[in-house]
Amino acid sequence: MGKTLILKGSKKLLNAWAFYDWANSVYSLVISSAVFPIFYGALFRVAGIQKVIVFGGEIARAPLISYVTSLAFVFIAIVTPLVSGIADYLGNKKVFMKFFCYLGGISCIGLYWFSLENIYVGLACYFFGLVGFWVSFAINNSYLPDVAFPKQQDAISAKGFSLGYVGSVILLIFNLAMVMKPDFFGITTDEAGAAEIKAMKYSFVTVGIWWILFAQYSFYYLPQGYKKEGERTNIVLNGFKELKLVWHQLGEQVKLKRYLGAFFVYSMAVQTVMLIATYFGEEEIAWGTDSERTTGLIVSILVIQLVAILGATVTAKASEKYGNIKTLIVVNALWVCICIYAYFVITPIDFYIAAGCVGLVMGGIQALSRSTYSKFLPQTKDTTSFFSFYDVAEKIGIIIGTLLYGVVAQLTGSMRSSIIFLGLFFLIGMFLLLRVKESKKPL
Repeated sequence: MGKTLILKGSKKLLNAWAFYDWANSVYSLVISSAVFPIFYGALFRVAGIQKVIVFGGEIARAPLISYVTSLAFVFIAIVTPLVSGIADYLGNKKVFMKFFCYLGGISCIGLYWFSLENIYVGLACYFFGLVGFWVSFAINNSYLPDVAFPKQQDAISAKGFSLGYVGSVILLIFNLAMVMKPDFFGITTDEAGAAEIKAMKYSFVTVGIWWILFAQYSFYYLPQGYKKEGERTNIVLNGFKELKLVWHQLGEQVKLKRYLGAFFVYSMAVQTVMLIATYFGEEEIAWGTDSERTTGLIVSILVIQLVAILGATVTAKASEKYGNIKTLIVVNALWVCICIYAYFVITPIDFYIAAGCVGLVMGGIQALSRSTYSKFLPQTKDTTSFFSFYDVAEKIGIIIGTLLYGVVAQLTGSMRSSIIFLGLFFLIGMFLLLRVKESKKPL
């Protein structure tokens, strides 16, 4: 009963919103960044192959997962505005958030059956895990201006990412223990080396359970959504109409339009780095044994997560003092330096250093980008459509980023050349941010 009376800006509501990051960030860490890329590479190494036949064509493992990722984001870019339009007119965006949360969680559990023999089923689970994560995350983002006042948004956005990093690190450490000591958890098999792979499969199950279970706290307190007034015809296509309306409104919102242009470019690189970092480390770094590779990659991802907590907090503090735009420009400049350094990374120590640097800027750029966009929005209750536009822009960027990354890696036979492309995106993003004028008071 009391949950429907929680006021905007209240601590309980803000915490419930931020806690969804705790629930779903285990997906982005364990599945996208850490265990699944290692598991995926291990399947090919155990089979003694580098390529697989998919849909009648032979393709290498790295471009394959990159193309499936691109395809998933094409789907996400189409589905997000559809969901947005229906949610706006029915006032029930929480229902859609639940649906995509459960779709993602169940798909993670389904990854337990991923194998080269069942490659289509496995890739389908990977595909729908991505869809569930990103669409539910987009809906949660759209709640930000509904639950927090502008002065609260930088801090609560950073808190959400920090909660996500802490929660996902806790689960990853547990998963790391399972992978390193599978017999301790009763995970045994007669096949040589297969116990480690089986432990990785169990880790996918823990992600799905964690995500669905902890999301219940957010679902309990978040409002259903705000019903949009007007005719309720063609609600399926209304999301695309809303995107068109938002696009027209951007003509009058010069600052917002310029910021979105910059965000589109640098976010393309940020999200691609998040999606391919471990694949890069798995394939390009000179590890000793397979065990050293597995441990080293998971430790490097842990380093990224732990440093990212500090990075998100420091970036939020810097934005208070210097303004959001100036802070984002500096962060993009740091990303350019990291990409140049990453091109020359060879040894595990080099990779750990790169991981620490990535962590420092990754959490900050994500949290600050989300809250800066929220602050630039015009006065409106139609936050879902504006955040849908934000997310579609981000997803189109990811489609281009992952596709280019896959193509360059396939053409050159090395993932290193693709890193230079990502550095160029950060450089362009930095210059585009210079066109966004700050308010007299730091934004």
